[in-house]
Amino acid sequence: MAPRKRPENQKTPEVVVRPKSKRNRSPRELEPEAKKLCVKGPGSSRRFDSGLWAGLASLRVPPLCSSIVRALHQHKLGTAAWPSLQQGLQQSFLNSLASYRIFQKAAPFDRRATSLAWHPTHPSTLAVGSKGGDILLWNFGIKDKPTFIKGIGAGGSITGMKFNPLNTNQFFTSSMEGTTRLQDFKGNTLRVFASSDTCNVWFCSLDVSVKSRVVVTGDNVGHVILLNMDGRELWNLRMHKKKVTHVALNPCCDWLLATASVDQTVKIWDLRQVRGKSSFLHSLPHRHPVNAAHFSPDGAQLLTTDQKSEIRVYSACQWDCPPSLIPHPHRHFQHLTPIKASWHPRYNLIVVGRYPDPNFKSCSPHELRTIDVFDGSSGKIMYQLYDPESSGIMSVRPGPSNNKWEEAGIQPHGSKMTNYSSHALLLLPPLPPHAHPLVSAAQ
Repeated sequence: MAPRKRPENQKTPEVVVRPKSKRNRSPRELEPEAKKLCVKGPGSSRRFDSGLWAGLASLRVPPLCSSIVRALHQHKLGTAAWPSLQQGLQQSFLNSLASYRIFQKAAPFDRRATSLAWHPTHPSTLAVGSKGGDILLWNFGIKDKPTFIKGIGAGGSITGMKFNPLNTNQFFTSSMEGTTRLQDFKGNTLRVFASSDTCNVWFCSLDVSVKSRVVVTGDNVGHVILLNMDGRELWNLRMHKKKVTHVALNPCCDWLLATASVDQTVKIWDLRQVRGKSSFLHSLPHRHPVNAAHFSPDGAQLLTTDQKSEIRVYSACQWDCPPSLIPHPHRHFQHLTPIKASWHPRYNLIVVGRYPDPNFKSCSPHELRTIDVFDGSSGKIMYQLYDPESSGIMSVRPGPSNNKWEEAGIQPHGSKMTNYSSHALLLLPPLPPHAHPLVSAAQ
């Protein structure tokens, strides 16, 4: 019998070879299978993800992006732990800093800038306060004229700013005018939360908790006041012997409060158990007055900056253990906005402006006024930013690009760094797609 002719449109049956167990195969052997599964069509989401990441790994991408793609791919395949992935992303960010350049400048004030707040939902919008009480709402993504709110001039210095998390068309300010208040973008005062009623007492800092719906503010004679969002005072206690320079609520445990003071201490408080000045959980003595105390985005560490040449990192689970000490020149004087080291919102990095000090032991001749980036774990300096067009003293802080920072402690779309030492503002945007813009001020 003659063999039957096979129809031309009939496909050869596919022979399925059962592969070795995934546990016995290397990532290189897994990649081809992942690509085939992706091409074959719908399957489980796990298979699709494998194909997606394998496909991304095979793309030709710029060198700075390739390390991110590789780290994500290895983590997806289970060959890289989360800390390794974070380290890879952090290193890629550090590499991108070499591309930062000045993009925009603005000189809206006749006195130096003293405070800044990023808008929580508009990443290109920030509010800046000056020593004269002026406030600028600046959207550097558009060419429209910025909103300018005129201050009272001398004695009206804005010492702290926070956007209202419940209504982002409003913001809180503390000032040397002697008030902590809620304002809108038209300059209207919506509510006065605290008022000293005397020119000898003013408010130096503030913070806001979304979860607990409270506002906390500190003054120049050592008092800290806790209020609810309706303006009702919960308590008003003298917690320090001298001026309270900074108050900060822990982003994860908002009942945990840190206060810094020129009495050379930083104190940790449980808002649920405050009974008086001696009811603190921990007192962290310093050798010099302290400018700031910032909790890390995950709430696990506390970063403090003194008024001389020392940055400290404390662990939240071991307050009594010796902290990590980072020698750094940032001396304080009256006509300079205090330099305050801050955390990067995504990575374990510390950002701070350098003010060279001839008496600092490692000072070199003609040392530049740079923006320094330190590793938060090792204390090692990782990068120094400098531009000849902005050679002033830098007082730097990272700022959020969207509302994910406060809620989750991360920034999926990047971050910005801000300098507010004087009246000039500089915007340093990223050149590569994944880099981070930087806003700063030079004096």
